[in-house]
Amino acid sequence: MTLPVIIGAIVLLFIILGLCIAQEYERAIVFRLGRFHGTKGPGLFWIIPFIDKKKTIDIRTKTVDLEQQETITKDSVTIKVNAVLWFRVTDPEKAIIKVADFYKAVYQFSVTALRNIIGQHSLDEVLKEREQINGTLQKIVDAATEPWGIKIEMVEMKDVEIPEAMQRAMAREAEAIREKRARIVKAEAELEASLKLTQGAKEMEGSPIALELRRMQMLSEIGIDNNTTTIVLLPSEFTAAAKSFTEMVTTKKIDKTSKSE
Repeated sequence: MTLPVIIGAIVLLFIILGLCIAQEYERAIVFRLGRFHGTKGPGLFWIIPFIDKKKTIDIRTKTVDLEQQETITKDSVTIKVNAVLWFRVTDPEKAIIKVADFYKAVYQFSVTALRNIIGQHSLDEVLKEREQINGTLQKIVDAATEPWGIKIEMVEMKDVEIPEAMQRAMAREAEAIREKRARIVKAEAELEASLKLTQGAKEMEGSPIALELRRMQMLSEIGIDNNTTTIVLLPSEFTAAAKSFTEMVTTKKIDKTSKSE
């Protein structure tokens, strides 16, 4: 084997050893003699063997499940909260150089921020204003991780576990609120009905015929039930007329009796 062939084989091997491939979702951070040289990929690229070192990083969105945290709210209620975090690497260079383990750093800071933000809100706010708290938490974590080349896309609280004693208290409170609303609605209905009855009474006061028609309607409604005993109240005019007729008949009988004698 001649020297040119040996040299050619060494050069070819040298070239082959330096060939690298990065996937579409990957970027390679190249260090030359320990110093940052550049970012390569995606696709085929070449580095100097034994001199350049590469660190491949995934730039796809990652999901981090924050383990359940026991924390105290602003109104001194102990609750357990867990959340989910979505983030991605926007600057591979910073993610490798600025922080030792960006995944662990994002996780630890997110857990700490979650505990802190829960402590700044009351229990009612945690339960009712989740979207607002999620947005605030996202901004806090994103601001802290931006120097690391990390973008926080979304943070969502999954479950809020409340002590059983507090659950019973909240159930009693909700029941009391519903009862209060029912009483208010009933009172408003009674008020409206009384106003309508008063208005109807005023209308009937000037129209005796309307009053008698209403009386007859009530009698027909009562008579629907066969087992109902109906007491008919005659109008005062009828009673007065019957009394006058009875007195007139009695007077005539007395007069006839007196003449016959």
